[in-house]
Amino acid sequence: MTMRLWTFKRPFHYDGNNYEVRYSFSLKTYTSELFYNGTLVDKCSHLFDGDFKVVVHKFQPTNQANNQTNNQAKELQVSVGYFSWLNVGIEVREGSNLIYESHPGRDIHFATKKLKNLGVSHNSLEVNDQRKLQSEKWQKNKPSIFADIGTGAAFFIVAKVTGDLTIAAFTGVVLGLALVVAQRFVKVDLLGGFAVFGTIMLLISAIFSIAFQSEYLVQLKGTFMGLLSASALIIDGVFNKGGYFGARFERYLNSPIQHRYFVLGLALIGLCMAGLNYSVASQLSEDQWLTYDTFVETPIYLVMFFILVWRAGKKLA
Repeated sequence: MTMRLWTFKRPFHYDGNNYEVRYSFSLKTYTSELFYNGTLVDKCSHLFDGDFKVVVHKFQPTNQANNQTNNQAKELQVSVGYFSWLNVGIEVREGSNLIYESHPGRDIHFATKKLKNLGVSHNSLEVNDQRKLQSEKWQKNKPSIFADIGTGAAFFIVAKVTGDLTIAAFTGVVLGLALVVAQRFVKVDLLGGFAVFGTIMLLISAIFSIAFQSEYLVQLKGTFMGLLSASALIIDGVFNKGGYFGARFERYLNSPIQHRYFVLGLALIGLCMAGLNYSVASQLSEDQWLTYDTFVETPIYLVMFFILVWRAGKKLA
């Protein structure tokens, strides 16, 4: 049974009868139900597949005296949709006549129109193909993503428990090497993400921290990674028009991108993240840096990354 996260209730009265629309959603679906005098008479459920369809209920009241359809009563059409990103409204029509609005003056097609303007349409075969491709890519890439998350979580936990960033770094290195060994015995891709690159940088920073007796160098792993990746991306973007990294990143995206623009933009993001990591490491405490490194850095990066993907797609168009 699907757990409902929230339910909107929109009651109305018509011809002496009580009606109510209950619109609920879970993590994967949204459902609209029409009740007539407390009895469920129509129900529609849809998957969240990139849009918010305006749900339409059709119902013809019955004559309660003989429990047969009243030929004089016209069919009711109850439309349910978002008039903002956070709220749902209904419109009730008898035939072509609008007889009730839960939020007068508000457009319940708001979300549908907004998503259409952004190029999202559930009737588009191309968009359906993109969704299918996205699902296939997620199934393929999720083991490596979970491997990245697990390695990062282990670094955070060990650092919190021991208070030693060098030990935490070597723990990450051991887990990274374990992934390389495990990859030889499993079919799923465990190394497609950034776990290997992160493991190499952890090893470098851990060795430096031992050589120079400074855990501060472990904190600068994000700065090292940002500078190294940015340097490689700039070389590819300037001298190869982004042909190497741009083409490879495009495999994981849902739409084509302008390679040079994307690669140079990614290099800029790398430099920004390197500078931000350096600022946090040098200005805040080790514990505050650890929280930033585990919980804050990745969301910031992803926001900038998806903005870049959107802009690189527009640039190509």
